Amino acid sequence: MDESLFLDLTNKALIVTGIISIPILIPGLIAGVLISLFQAVTQISEQTLTFVPKLMILILSYLLTGPLIVRFMTAYTIEIIEKIPAIGNS
Repeated sequence: MDESLFLDLTNKALIVTGIISIPILIPGLIAGVLISLFQAVTQISEQTLTFVPKLMILILSYLLTGPLIVRFMTAYTIEIIEKIPAIGNS
């Protein structure tokens, strides 16, 4: 395999990984910070208070961004499959 092709595929894989993880991580992070702030203000230390809202927010963000994630993964997979002949010729 050519070195530039390997670097290109690796770079694209990291970019796609970032793009598909951001719509899930950001809402979870915001929910965690807001719930922690609420717990600090009210001095409630219930474990289920943090788990259930974050779970609901993550499920909702998966439902909303699922098509986007599938589109990016499909495009990247097609790109890799199209580059297989270039890998074999190197």
